Amino acid sequence: MHQHHNGLKTAGLFGVLWAVLLAFGALMATSLRSAAPIWIMALVGVATTAYGYWNSDKIAIRSMQAYPVTEAEAPQLYQMVRELAAQAQQPMPRIYISPTMAPNAFATGRNPQNAAVCCTEGILRLLDARELRGVLGHELMHVYNRDILTSSVAAAVAGVITSVAQMFLIFGGGDRRNANPLAAIAMALLAPFAASLIRMAISRTREYDADEDGSRLTGDPLALASALRKIEQGVQLAPLPQDQRLVNASHLMIANPFRGGGVAKMFSTHPPMDDRIGRLERMAGRPLG
Repeated sequence: MHQHHNGLKTAGLFGVLWAVLLAFGALMATSLRSAAPIWIMALVGVATTAYGYWNSDKIAIRSMQAYPVTEAEAPQLYQMVRELAAQAQQPMPRIYISPTMAPNAFATGRNPQNAAVCCTEGILRLLDARELRGVLGHELMHVYNRDILTSSVAAAVAGVITSVAQMFLIFGGGDRRNANPLAAIAMALLAPFAASLIRMAISRTREYDADEDGSRLTGDPLALASALRKIEQGVQLAPLPQDQRLVNASHLMIANPFRGGGVAKMFSTHPPMDDRIGRLERMAGRPLG
């Protein structure tokens, strides 16, 4: 769908992520004199990813306690989504509303035929029709660009690296006669840290893609820029609680749903909001306001 080079960047980040996994796996297999633990954790990671990918819509919707709405209950929302889906020549997704005043939205589903769009009550009250259309365009492009698959695979590989690192620390490196304990600890700590950074970079890249592609779909990048500015302010006033289920689903949302700054923002799966808004303004050829 997209006309830019972020797809190549995502592929490159995946290459680095797999390289970290293979390098760490080889070192651990050498130290433990067995590759069996690596294969076990890899299989667990693949199984977990397959389940999460296949049920991504149900998991995210359940975490937000969202309920389905009919066209009679949300006619404007249905009209916007239907028009955007038709413009993209994609099927109409299911529509949900989450009963929270935290302003946010997400789309999920393993493919366009099984997609769902969810808006919170907060974002429906906060944004005007033009801004909401910009948000919906962004979210639909996540599905059309197969970002659920991308994020699922990235999460799986990062999860396997973290699990193997924890196993390595528990077993202490196997052959203690030849093992350097400081090097083993450093490797076990740095590998999952590197994997998390790469996963975060992949997520941020996909957000930039969805901003750009969604703005092309709606033809109105300034509407999305205005919406993002309002959402960021709204999240500071009404953030979601740091519940683990919500944390697990937060990467799907158009904006980081939790209040925080400093280090927390540095390690967010979402790009800095000012950067996103600036890119959208440059797309439009003029600053907002």
